[in-house]
Amino acid sequence: MTPAMRILLVEDDSSFATMIQELLSHHYYLVDVADDGEMGWKLAEAFEYDLILLDLMLPKLDGLNFCKKRRQKDDRTPILLITGEDNSTTKVAGLDAGADDYLVKPFDLEELLARIRALLRRGHDALNPLIEWGLLHLDPSNCQVTYGNQCLNLTAKEYALLELFLRYPQRIFSQASLLDHLWSYDEPPSENAVRTHIKSLRKKLKNAGANEVIETIYGLGYRLKEIAKNPFLVEYNPPVCNSKKPQTLNLNKIWQKQKYKYFERINIIEDAVQSLKTDAYTLEIQQKALREAHTLVGSLGAFGFKEASNLSRQIEQLLKVKHEKNELDYQYLSDLIQKIKDLLNHPLSEPSSSISPPPLPLPYLNAAKLLIVDDDQSLAEALVTEALARGIMASATYSPEQARQKLQHNSSDVVLLDLSFPESTESGFELLAELAIQNPPIPVIVFTAQESFADRVKVARLGGRGFLQKPISPAEVIETVSKVLQKSQSNVGKLLIVDDNLEILDWLRAILEPWGLQLILLDDPQQFWSTLEQSNPDLLILGIYLPGVSGVELCQVVRNDPKWNDLPVLMLSSERDSEIVQQVFMAGADDYIQKPIVEPELIARVFNRLERSQLRRKIVAQCYLGTYLNPNPFKME
Repeated sequence: MTPAMRILLVEDDSSFATMIQELLSHHYYLVDVADDGEMGWKLAEAFEYDLILLDLMLPKLDGLNFCKKRRQKDDRTPILLITGEDNSTTKVAGLDAGADDYLVKPFDLEELLARIRALLRRGHDALNPLIEWGLLHLDPSNCQVTYGNQCLNLTAKEYALLELFLRYPQRIFSQASLLDHLWSYDEPPSENAVRTHIKSLRKKLKNAGANEVIETIYGLGYRLKEIAKNPFLVEYNPPVCNSKKPQTLNLNKIWQKQKYKYFERINIIEDAVQSLKTDAYTLEIQQKALREAHTLVGSLGAFGFKEASNLSRQIEQLLKVKHEKNELDYQYLSDLIQKIKDLLNHPLSEPSSSISPPPLPLPYLNAAKLLIVDDDQSLAEALVTEALARGIMASATYSPEQARQKLQHNSSDVVLLDLSFPESTESGFELLAELAIQNPPIPVIVFTAQESFADRVKVARLGGRGFLQKPISPAEVIETVSKVLQKSQSNVGKLLIVDDNLEILDWLRAILEPWGLQLILLDDPQQFWSTLEQSNPDLLILGIYLPGVSGVELCQVVRNDPKWNDLPVLMLSSERDSEIVQQVFMAGADDYIQKPIVEPELIARVFNRLERSQLRRKIVAQCYLGTYLNPNPFKME
């Protein structure tokens, strides 16, 4: 955990937000809460956050557009989407909007914490997480502080203060700066609060024998006192403390405070159902009831009412699909509502250990983008749907003029172009010629009802990459698009995949090779290390259960070697047990892909990790070059 880890939670369900805020606070995170997208945006602009937890369905500014706007501003803060929408289309859209992970409500709270740790861990040095100052040791992996043979019992604020000083030993922190780092925007702290916490921390350190750890620089602030001798010359093993885990979150206490709000939501749905008896049922009433049902799906499950969450999902689906009054079964909806009320009036049980579907890391760089230019709007929409199902981000325009405007603001990896536009003053040939002379040229596949050998020759002369004759199914069209992308995006990354199931390896080959990925498939884990050294992959995919050694153990072996510490690791398993998931992330994996694997989600995850790895290497190279050219950038000439 980084110093004074600060998280922005954007969630319009205040009760659910309260629960998550208390959960994270008990685990030493500093949490700011916004109840709509616009407020979340203002906070993201005003403060520097280490992570953003973001609902998708938000008032004023929805989660997808929030992500897109942050990435357009070149903000690389990790974003974890949390939502009740559980379908591949929404997940892929979220991936391409720019977030880094995806968790479906209801979810297990321990899994949420594991996902947060995994997102934050990759941005920090994992080789030596232990921070040392003489005999003082701080271990961020378990928030444990020791001095000599003693364990220090620090409050969350004291721990955050000490970690901040230890991570930035040369920096002087003013009282105002410490307030900015350690207190959320809606807390009413004062500089006296800083002095009080500093005094308490110093006292606990002194009682353990650590004198003068934090010094006061009068008129400026506080900093870590310079140590006289090199602490790393002393061989020292800190004691194992009786694990002081964060305080258990009291869900029942939070539920009792927030329970009435959920009954108010249920009453809104019940009023909508009652309106079915009259002519009062309107689209506005339907949409309002839909919003409340959607909120209940995620929030009730998080509080442990899984069955009530499932019933709420049934109501949501019924209200979403059945638009007319006479299409809705009044009695059935009333029965569902009554069952939910009965369940919520029972004592709250702790959330079960069941795990939601695995999250989807969301690449802020698109793996493949397709622009469709066709005046047949229905056909264009069908092609967009088919492309999204194949993991290709697609958009449609209905004339060459619209296509030019689109391409001025958004790049495309391939264009699918009709030749005939009766309502336009030009045909598709002019646009094809323009795209052919761009540098680099954009691959164009012509998709037309014109049947002329002369047209085929003209398309070839203008650099077209394909010529498809209408009518043809959307699946066949997108298959051709995939092949063109494969040729244009060859060798985009090298993957080492380890799984003893040959069928899984063959399936992964069929899915990933068309994307230009170079694959090394290994079914014998005993040859793993030699294959790793020889192949030097860009990404590693591991099955969990392997003969002789587990995928988790292989991941730990990789993370223990400095050469491979930053290698992206994805784990494959059909396990849904929360303990297994936590073991995977504790071993250092970047993602957990649950079987059965959904093709577009797998592709999105793979490209996400490859792009992040490439970006990290680029940044490191730039930093190294800058240091080499100017070893002391702060030295005045």
